[in-house]
Amino acid sequence: MDYSLAALKLLCSQLKDAREVPSQNSFTLGGILFQRAWLQGVLVSASNGHRDGGPLLLDDGTGVIELSLSGEFRFRPWKVGMYVMVVGGYFARAGEPPMIKVHKIVDLSSSPDREAMWYLEVMEAYKLFYQPLVEEFT
Repeated sequence: MDYSLAALKLLCSQLKDAREVPSQNSFTLGGILFQRAWLQGVLVSASNGHRDGGPLLLDDGTGVIELSLSGEFRFRPWKVGMYVMVVGGYFARAGEPPMIKVHKIVDLSSSPDREAMWYLEVMEAYKLFYQPLVEEFT
């Protein structure tokens, strides 16, 4: 994992446009190279981080992505309905939902405005940082 590449603040729907760049072990989105994504959403399937074999799925309102937990995260009590922030490596898989290999996950359920603020954060990041790069690329 190349940590010099920023984790992009994205919505699941935006990840559908990401294209793999195998030579760099990364993805590109409108000319922006990335390996990690930063997403927020509601857990719609939670089986204690795969302990019972079921997937942990996050829905951000634009799509669903599978979360792959490792280490201590697998043993935390993740529950359906929790609003969480995740940062991790993005993986597109043929015939399966895309996946984030989680490096960081935080329960934001106690902050009721986080969901509304997240959409604004993604828009702001796009306008300030990503859009100029996309426009330069095209």
